Amino acid sequence: MAMEMRLPVARKRLSETLGRESKKHLVVPGDTITTDTGFMRGHGTYMGEEKLIASVAGSVERVNKLICVKALKTRYNGEVGDIVVGRITERRRSAEDELAMRGFLQEGDLISAEVQAVFSDGAVSLHTRSLKYGKLGQGVLVQVSPSLVKRQKTHFHDLPCGASVILGNNGFIWIYPTPEHKEEDAGGFIANLEPVSLADREVISRLRNCIISLVTQRMMLYDTSILYCYEASLPHQIKDILKPEIMEEIVMETRQRLLEQEG
Repeated sequence: MAMEMRLPVARKRLSETLGRESKKHLVVPGDTITTDTGFMRGHGTYMGEEKLIASVAGSVERVNKLICVKALKTRYNGEVGDIVVGRITERRRSAEDELAMRGFLQEGDLISAEVQAVFSDGAVSLHTRSLKYGKLGQGVLVQVSPSLVKRQKTHFHDLPCGASVILGNNGFIWIYPTPEHKEEDAGGFIANLEPVSLADREVISRLRNCIISLVTQRMMLYDTSILYCYEASLPHQIKDILKPEIMEEIVMETRQRLLEQEG
């Protein structure tokens, strides 16, 4: 009977490997961020006794003179233009609208959509007025913290590995086979339920495990970080990617490549 055994190994911390410049300034509520009064107060901070103090737990981010704290784990707060992925559970329009829309979308459908409006209670209004939005067919859904999804000009990415991702600002990520023809892209009102080839399923499974690895190490998710992690994982079997030592190895390599890219 074949058995697999893993022996304990001494592993360096990522911070030791990458040096001081890659360390993030992490704070908890009540921590003093700076006593320099020349900075502007951003979200996640407040002024007290001429000090800028953190009001949430997270990492400190600075843009020129603006300082804010990005929460490590947060509830999704929608913004107009956000891309979201989710499942229809109910409708809140008139009966006429509901009957008309049932010809296109139904309760239980998994869809991608764009935030059209945000209301005072935090609720959002969505639209699917472009063919790139709408029903999602064959693929894999991954849920992460919304705070780890990097805001970009586009959240629809065709990766060179043969699969595509929709990075929902609400923390839901859809991974699916890249369509051969652009007009067959994810979305629209007819879900593509054609069988997915073994090769495509393997690519999707590898991407899914890479995303989970990045999330475990609290790394931001965007097309480049996901692709670099995918490439770093190629020497390993898909089922092995989530082993702690392999996960740390491929994420460390990903982080190093991103640092080199930033120069």
